[in-house]
Amino acid sequence: MTTTAQETPALTAVDLTGSLPEAAVLGVLRAALAEDAPYGDITSQVLIPAQARATAVLNARVPGVLSGGTVFAAAMKLTDPDAVVELLVADGERFGAGTPLARVTGNARAVLLAERVALNLVQRMSAIATKTAEFVDLVQGTSARITDTRKTTPGLRVLERYAVRCGGGANHRFSLSDAVLAKDNHLAVITGGDPAKLTSVLRAAKAQLGHTTHFEVEVDRMDQVEPVLAAGVDTIMLDNFTPDELAAGVALVDGRARVEASGNVSLQTVAAIAATGVDVISIGGLTHSVLALDLGLDIELLDVEPPATELTVG
Repeated sequence: MTTTAQETPALTAVDLTGSLPEAAVLGVLRAALAEDAPYGDITSQVLIPAQARATAVLNARVPGVLSGGTVFAAAMKLTDPDAVVELLVADGERFGAGTPLARVTGNARAVLLAERVALNLVQRMSAIATKTAEFVDLVQGTSARITDTRKTTPGLRVLERYAVRCGGGANHRFSLSDAVLAKDNHLAVITGGDPAKLTSVLRAAKAQLGHTTHFEVEVDRMDQVEPVLAAGVDTIMLDNFTPDELAAGVALVDGRARVEASGNVSLQTVAAIAATGVDVISIGGLTHSVLALDLGLDIELLDVEPPATELTVG
């Protein structure tokens, strides 16, 4: 029997351990299904026989990098625990236009119930992976690592961060609880506008941390670099620096801290930024402004019989 968004069973047949936390994925899917079909899918209920079965193929309309295949499978298994899902392309794998990415066979109503949620997520995740791979390709041969930021869709960070990894990128701190990152607004508050206080207040802050907690500080002027380094920080972020300024900043730091470049990063500028010798290039656009990748779900109904009873809706 087809389940509704309010009746989604525990996932048992799709292994999401390791790269993606199962509980987080299921939480996203259950919330999305409850939003999309709070009282069931009345369109399928009046049009599709309850016992009809369907095979649906997830097809790529454009080339890209896949992310979210296991999420697609989990969505289908939530609405039909007996569905059979074949992942034809692995997460992180590049594909061409026209490539079949996954196939699901199960209850037709259940497939249609999960379709939009599954597509929304796999399209967004694959778009992020594809965009990340473009940046990663452009910095090959340098020491720079492409990373994301916290500019993610609320509630979807675990999926979007995973998509960045599928594209060959790395993750910045996951949340505000994971590391110290003092930005311009923090520095303005703690120094009161007096740059002479910068080293002492950063040292005092670092003294409160455990030895495993990473400490990063953002600067937007070259004259802030030495006072920040004097505090013993782990990473210094050079924000909105030109390539020439970045190269000078890397030389000034001279290995005393990891150097991160942020701001004004695009496909047109990233190679020049990487060539300056920075260790990390963080890009908010990996997650905050991608367009969904064009993937489609093509369905063929099987073993259709006329509905035994007529459903009245209203």
